[in-house]
Amino acid sequence: MAQRISGTPGTLGETAEPKELAATAAETTAENPWPLSLLSSKMKSYIDRMSSVWIEGQVVELNHRGKASYLTLRDTDVEMSLPVQIWKNVLDRTGAPLTEGSHVVANLKADFWTKTGRLTMRANDIRAVGLGELLARLERLKKQLGAEGLFDPNRKLRLPFLPNRIGLITGRDSDAQKDVIRNVHLRWPAAEFEVRNCAVQGPDAVPGVMKNLAELDADPQIDVIVIARGGGSMEDLLPFSNEALVRAVSAAQTPVVSAIGHEADRPILDEVADMRASTPTDAAKRIVPDVAEEGMNLLRARAELDAAVNRILDREQEMLTAVRSRPVLAEPQTMITAHENELTMIRRRSLQATNGLLIQAQNEIQHLRSQARSLSPLRTLERGYAVVQTDEGQAVRNAAEVAAGDTVHVRVARGRFDADITEVTPEADDSTTDD
Repeated sequence: MAQRISGTPGTLGETAEPKELAATAAETTAENPWPLSLLSSKMKSYIDRMSSVWIEGQVVELNHRGKASYLTLRDTDVEMSLPVQIWKNVLDRTGAPLTEGSHVVANLKADFWTKTGRLTMRANDIRAVGLGELLARLERLKKQLGAEGLFDPNRKLRLPFLPNRIGLITGRDSDAQKDVIRNVHLRWPAAEFEVRNCAVQGPDAVPGVMKNLAELDADPQIDVIVIARGGGSMEDLLPFSNEALVRAVSAAQTPVVSAIGHEADRPILDEVADMRASTPTDAAKRIVPDVAEEGMNLLRARAELDAAVNRILDREQEMLTAVRSRPVLAEPQTMITAHENELTMIRRRSLQATNGLLIQAQNEIQHLRSQARSLSPLRTLERGYAVVQTDEGQAVRNAAEVAAGDTVHVRVARGRFDADITEVTPEADDSTTDD
């Protein structure tokens, strides 16, 4: 427990009593504060117990002052820096001299100066990151992202055939910007751009590109985003293999085209982008169609369409001609004429049959009429016989049926007359017959 003896004002003859200090910083008060020396000693004690740590960064400032050198390390991904002190003998062990822009890893240990209250990061070792080590790191990162499925072709978005507005992220007044805009306008003069300039190498590249990517991705008028820069060393292109940037491109809702460096340059951004262009000029060819080529394609398509329509018309005409050449359509009256002839023949046969039946019936009637006439009483009358009837119309068959004075009606073959009976002579007995 920290203690100190302090005097307090009092009456003459009174002695100062010792005052107990707070054990922790949280227990200090305005009435019972820590002395500055105690705070400094506690901070130094705590910092001295900290382990050394290896960090990675980029040298952005380097100053030599006698046996000590002072450099500033900046994070390769975000805008953060840290001043570092390094002794000359440690710096000499690196072999190749460090320069501003060098990519390094350093073993740092915090050192606190109690007299001035200054915290210093001291480098116990520092090493330049070689190309082989960078390649190994990038390969490990690529395998990790590939295992997560970020490079899956099914995740890639299809580029629009004709984008309404093109977002372009590139360096200010860079050749890449000029190449993309010039070649896009050569292919499609009406194309519109939303250009965002930022650093495309160094520690400011990753945050700058990610910021512009987020803004363009949120703009509903942007149909495709191109991230472009010219060629450079592998160290210059490292920002486009940054894990945070790669994941941001993978999560973008707008199709992204990667146009970084030359054909041989393959940053990880190329793998995750929806379209990889070998150069900024190649990107221009991929994001918009060629108006002249599309005009030729349109003419060719129209010619093919005309030819297809003509083939269909010719085929249908041939089918129509074949149908029309059939007898039923070439001479449609033939079918009617055949049925008309058949109907005429049937009518003729019907009339002939009917006439035959009529003649037969007439002959039969004539025969029956002859038979009837031969049996008719008129035939008997024509032979001189007469039919005698009483007033009641009864035929007189027996003389006994009438008497003298009766009037009878007599019918002969040609007319009729009445007669008065003057005498009746009965016929002899019916049983008497002539031999």
